[in-house]
Amino acid sequence: MSFKDPQNPLKWIGSGQQLTDEYLQVKINGDVALLKIILKLMKEKEDVAPNSVFNHQFIKEKTAGIDELLKDLDNYTIDELLPQTGLSLEKIKKTTELIINNEKIIICWAMGLTQHKNAVDNIREVVNILLLKGSIGKKGAGTCPVRGHSNVQGDRTMGIWERPKASFLDSLEKEFKFKAPRKFGFDVVEAIEAMHKKEAKVFFGMGGNFISATPDTTFTAAALQKCKLTVQVSTKLNRSHLITGKRALILPCLGRTEKDFQNNKKQFVSVENSMGVVHQSKGTLNPSSKELLSEPAIVAGIANATLKNTTVNWSELISNYDLIRDKIEATIPGFKDYNNRVRIKGGFYLPNNARDNNFTPTKTGKANFSINKPSEIVLEKNQFMMMTIRTHDQYNTTIYGLNDRYRGILNERRVVLMNKDDMMSLKLNKMDLVDLTSHFNNEKREAKGFLVVPYDIPKKCTATYFPEANVLVPLKSKADISNTPASKTVIITIKKR
Repeated sequence: MSFKDPQNPLKWIGSGQQLTDEYLQVKINGDVALLKIILKLMKEKEDVAPNSVFNHQFIKEKTAGIDELLKDLDNYTIDELLPQTGLSLEKIKKTTELIINNEKIIICWAMGLTQHKNAVDNIREVVNILLLKGSIGKKGAGTCPVRGHSNVQGDRTMGIWERPKASFLDSLEKEFKFKAPRKFGFDVVEAIEAMHKKEAKVFFGMGGNFISATPDTTFTAAALQKCKLTVQVSTKLNRSHLITGKRALILPCLGRTEKDFQNNKKQFVSVENSMGVVHQSKGTLNPSSKELLSEPAIVAGIANATLKNTTVNWSELISNYDLIRDKIEATIPGFKDYNNRVRIKGGFYLPNNARDNNFTPTKTGKANFSINKPSEIVLEKNQFMMMTIRTHDQYNTTIYGLNDRYRGILNERRVVLMNKDDMMSLKLNKMDLVDLTSHFNNEKREAKGFLVVPYDIPKKCTATYFPEANVLVPLKSKADISNTPASKTVIITIKKR
């Protein structure tokens, strides 16, 4: 609701800077139910006062499927949806009024919406609200997925995808004079399963901490150990280096904060931020060692050593990263005049059809409303919904300290945050030691020795830290369509030690 600067004691006095008009503490996995209630309230107001809520011009010109959406909403009652949210109807009505009375609406989300079995439905329901208001394709409005750190952002842009489009492969073949494989590869979950079955025999990691970032820790570790070779290109040691195949290599590399000189000329790399802006990133620190190679140099060295019939001059590409960007410009749409535009302060926007109010890439040529179902999960007695979260002193899998200033938890990470009423029902006290068991498809996974911490969290909901509780996240529990691990939809039981 408000914010106080923790690094400025003068700001600690008073209520702080207000951030939020309304805060809806929805139950874990109750998002579709909440969004559907908002849609129904919008429809009710529109039925009573036509043209007071919906942007009919935008809907008519730019969208498809409005009739099906409105008809489907009639299949649900607010009374049956409300218990899934854990909220009062009055609170939801206040939020709905904010949406009704504004045209420029931006809806942001992060992993709290995407790490569920029904994650795609969550996002589609968000889009339904924006389309009804005409709040896509205009300045100050639209969807805003809050994504991770910038060196991850460009993966899909650069074609790093297990299901690349034919047009991208055609461009690669034309520019690099080789025959690109057309068979789809594995996503992360499928790759772990393939390694476990010994169908994938080499693991090559460009940065990251795979064992700590992925679900089902024990299963993932066994999968890596079945590989013939595991290779880690890394800026620093991490837990993944301890779980290896029959042979293992650690290839230390320059970090993005370190100076990168090739042919005595300082290089820079380009990154993409959360808003789809490409800009340059140039290291300012002296390298930790003169022996360190950059990531591009490592890749080029491997290519030179293994691709005997290559027509690519890999050494030349590494001598000047502008040459790599020339190849990107030649193969990927949106990068015309790349080397000049990336040097402009602030960078440049990538093409974005939704931002440009152009929906022709869809099958209907318009923005499509969708039909989505609320969660069908029903917890049994003494079961709880668990989500994994991160602490203040944590950057992805890198843990810098044991304190969580966000939540007032100090010097401990093996904790389970619980509602006080739930603690009372299980006869648990603060700091009791418990074991957690997740339940999925008649399988049980255990995480032992967690401390109970009372917290302001909805009833029947719990939170644990990532990666300590990753062992409880089943590999096969993943989002429909997107295949994202469902780390926010883990059904657990709790037992006092």
